[in-house]
Amino acid sequence: MQKQLLSVRKSGKKFGVCCSRVQTEDNTGRDEACELVNGTELTIGDETRAYLFTAVKNNNSTGILLLSDIFGFEDSATRDFAYRVACNGYNVLVPDQFNGDPWTEERPKAMFEQWITKHSSESKKAKNVIFESAKWMVNGFASVGISNKLGIIGFCYGGGRVIEILARDQGAYFGSGVSFYGTRIDSSVATSNIIKVPLLMITGDDDELCPIRVLEDFTNRNKEFTKMVVFKGRGHGFAHRPRTAEDDADAEEAFVMMRNWLQGGLLVKR
Repeated sequence: MQKQLLSVRKSGKKFGVCCSRVQTEDNTGRDEACELVNGTELTIGDETRAYLFTAVKNNNSTGILLLSDIFGFEDSATRDFAYRVACNGYNVLVPDQFNGDPWTEERPKAMFEQWITKHSSESKKAKNVIFESAKWMVNGFASVGISNKLGIIGFCYGGGRVIEILARDQGAYFGSGVSFYGTRIDSSVATSNIIKVPLLMITGDDDELCPIRVLEDFTNRNKEFTKMVVFKGRGHGFAHRPRTAEDDADAEEAFVMMRNWLQGGLLVKR
């Protein structure tokens, strides 16, 4: 099924922190129209659902894999962000990492550990979804000129997976990555592998779910290709779910950093 999306705007609806999706007022004063983006819902392999966003004009022939937070690939904050990335010329694939079972606010918080363990990155299926999605993009787009090296972006839970995937990938599929406040990072993977492609890690100094010391240790072991940026006073989820004017301003700055990082790692090096 294919859907034609409306013109993507620079800033859309604002949402609460990562584990709360309370909607706040639209900030239409800062909206900036950009080119149209096509959205296509598809299935990868036999069962992995995904959404593909492609720039209609000025497509730069580069693929990006975007990994969501715990609320999954259908969450509006994740899709809004994917729209903006695609609006900059990219082809953005957002896979369903949770096999149709994302976390919801209606579930008791006491069930969270059981749920997250089920979908742990140590699960063979969870890892396969990410690499199968990357392989689908590389193989499926090769015939139409899409570059072989992909970019990868992730928020929260997805941000943790970005770090692990790049450590395992060793430059096979991905040429650059951006991790926003990654959580539940497998320390054994992070300490035993060296990142071989540019990785930008963005977080806030008021984020209890993504301790700065963990990212600092990882950066010190991977100095050649990694960079860490810490936003003062920002908490978890500020870049893709800003809920205050201060969050919103830093979210815009973080987006520009991400855009420039991907451009340098994927486009300039061609």
